[in-house]
Amino acid sequence: MSTTDTITVICCALLGVLLFLLGANVTRLRAGRGEQSQMPTDPADPLLIAQRAHGNAAEYVPTLIVLLLVCAALSDGWWIAALAVAALVARTVHAVGMLTSTTLAKHGPLRDAGALGTYLTGVAIGVTAIVAAL
Repeated sequence: MSTTDTITVICCALLGVLLFLLGANVTRLRAGRGEQSQMPTDPADPLLIAQRAHGNAAEYVPTLIVLLLVCAALSDGWWIAALAVAALVARTVHAVGMLTSTTLAKHGPLRDAGALGTYLTGVAIGVTAIVAAL
């Protein structure tokens, strides 16, 4: 396995770990609520914030992982590892930005940077997969 492949696989694994940790955080908060609502609607409710952080990761992480592994299988370019690192950083920054916000009603710089990074790396990885397949 090349260094590029190793970096890509480790980033994919860490993206998976991030997703599971976000899910465990939701479980932790649900367990501590007792009889309170498990389906909050207040954008400042920590459980809703945790649910959305996990849900948002669940929307993007699996696709990023699949595309990265496809790219790694089709190409051995250094840019695959760079995109994998960028995707991991973007998703981590987004999660931290969400979990440290006091309300989902307002965007913060970490959340926005993570979202933009996710979009940019996702498109770049998708285009890379197409070009590598041709």
